[in-house]
Amino acid sequence: MKYSLFLGCTIPARSRNYELSARAIALRLGLEFIDIEEFSCCGFPLEASDEIGAILLAARNLCLAEEKELDICALCSACASMLTKTAFHLNNNQNLREQINKELSKIGKEYKGTINVRHFARILLEDIGLERIKEEIKRDLKGLKVATHYGCHYLKPSYIYEGFDDPQYPLTLELILEAVGVTNIQYRRKKDCCGGPVLLSDEAIALTVAQEKLKYIKEAGTDCMNLVCPFCSLMFDANQKGIETKFESEFNIPVLYLPQIVGLAMGFGRKELGLNLNSVSTKELTAKLGI
Repeated sequence: MKYSLFLGCTIPARSRNYELSARAIALRLGLEFIDIEEFSCCGFPLEASDEIGAILLAARNLCLAEEKELDICALCSACASMLTKTAFHLNNNQNLREQINKELSKIGKEYKGTINVRHFARILLEDIGLERIKEEIKRDLKGLKVATHYGCHYLKPSYIYEGFDDPQYPLTLELILEAVGVTNIQYRRKKDCCGGPVLLSDEAIALTVAQEKLKYIKEAGTDCMNLVCPFCSLMFDANQKGIETKFESEFNIPVLYLPQIVGLAMGFGRKELGLNLNSVSTKELTAKLGI
């Protein structure tokens, strides 16, 4: 199975551990990622101020994948949402499609609607399947208690995801974790945002939102967090020490990407999964697993 890998902006700049771990487990599972160097920003950061400009950015990326005849695998939830939503509207709104293609023609592009966009987690669940993932388990993760943060964009807007999961009561990420042997931990306010969307406009509110969620996760007795969005990781992992200082608290909660946890079950080492690049130390966590 071949996919064009869409990394977006945040992953190459701040979340190489996500990319490393995704590439590692993909290769083991028979997924081939094709890199398209011409990919640019997905358009999401521009959407609130220039919707058409954002759609144009997303549509250009879709055209690049179409030219290679490859569906897109997106690691970032916001990128997956923006690209999927753009494809949905272009496929269902002829006037918009003509408007966008008129602009794209200036750079020799035309959106045709021939490819799909899938989040990496959805590919793992639907294309690879839980039984295939279980075949690659080499390390026992029984007893590892994990709290999953779904975030805002993984399943929203829900109308573009064809009933893939219930945005109010999501299960898909935890199904994958359950398949590799971990214990899923439930906690209060599970559906709350990470705070990231308001980080640039009001840092105090953003950190307060993240602090509240970290508090509930700590209270639940988890060993680590699981997530699939690089900006959520920025809030909970990269900003965790700053949050501890600001609120005079201590969390020390390792924040892992889904493929890092799956990769641990598959027997990969710390550096292969980029666990040495996580902001909150993962050494104590992996030591419990004999790594």
